[in-house]
Amino acid sequence: MSMSELFDFYKGKKIFLTGHTGFKGSWLSRILILAGAEVTGYSLEPPTDPSLFAKLGLEKEMHSVTGDVRDLEHLMREMQAAQPEIVLHLAAQPIVRESYQAPVYTYETNVMGTVNILESIRQTPSVRSFVNVTTDKVYLNREWEYGYRENERLDGYDPYSNSKSCSELVTASYRRSFFSDGTRDLTISTCRAGNVIGGGDYAPDRIIPDCIRAAEKKEAIIVRNPYSTRPYQHVLEPLYLYLTAAMRQYQDPSYAGCYNVGPDECDCVTTGEIADLFCRCWGGEMRWENRYVGGPHEANFLKLDCSKAKKTFGWKPKTHIEQAVAMTVEWAQEDRKGSDMRIVTDRQILEFFVS
Repeated sequence: MSMSELFDFYKGKKIFLTGHTGFKGSWLSRILILAGAEVTGYSLEPPTDPSLFAKLGLEKEMHSVTGDVRDLEHLMREMQAAQPEIVLHLAAQPIVRESYQAPVYTYETNVMGTVNILESIRQTPSVRSFVNVTTDKVYLNREWEYGYRENERLDGYDPYSNSKSCSELVTASYRRSFFSDGTRDLTISTCRAGNVIGGGDYAPDRIIPDCIRAAEKKEAIIVRNPYSTRPYQHVLEPLYLYLTAAMRQYQDPSYAGCYNVGPDECDCVTTGEIADLFCRCWGGEMRWENRYVGGPHEANFLKLDCSKAKKTFGWKPKTHIEQAVAMTVEWAQEDRKGSDMRIVTDRQILEFFVS
């Protein structure tokens, strides 16, 4: 699908986006703004300081609402005021290790937040397309060498992963219970994305932000589990598919479903390999150290089978892991130089979409 087709579709569309102040939400907001969409964002304040949301000045270019997805009354009021045609749900407590420290908050946000967004959609007839973004960690992880498919058992281990499994089940139940009788012109999909990297991610306990922080301090990067394999991809990869899924099912209900979104198998690398790539891209004398610092259970091996998305949408990843790391390093180094990060971000978006 060409950039012009995607941008033509979203131009003038009313979009309701939860989690718009987060890392992925900020990139997605900027894409939609460039496409000419009318965007309402609903989210807590940016989760980090600095934040990509602030650096891009997004608050001035969209209707930004500070709100908690656990607050059904507020969420429903804002959605009904926006009268969106498309809803994209990204709001979440997204950190595995944090979910062990705050399990109740994690479940409230990731499970009841999903209930609340679906209930708000049920009460807002203008909505025609809904995409719920979950995670590759929704599956019962058997440490298999092959990729998990969309029909595998949902049973995430830790509170974050498990709450996202629950979010998938809530979505399926609402779809069957309220939106399958033909009385609503509404289609629903879930997208299960792998680990994302990219410029403007300042979150704790993520490998690339940890690398950047170490580089800026001229310290060795501490890697706590260098042998764990994850489906790393540039942040623009899943965002492209979220937008594609929302568009296609808006045009044709047969496209609704559950979709894995991840890199090709050659780009499923270990955390140590990611650290190696970062050090080469950053330059200088960057190095990393294998230092297990303890902590709760995390999976060692995880891959996705993305055949369904490729067959259904004719989609395939545009970047390999080396390019994804290089784009992230370029963004971070431009940020250090004091560049206009909206210009840098827009350039990366447009280069990605036209490639």
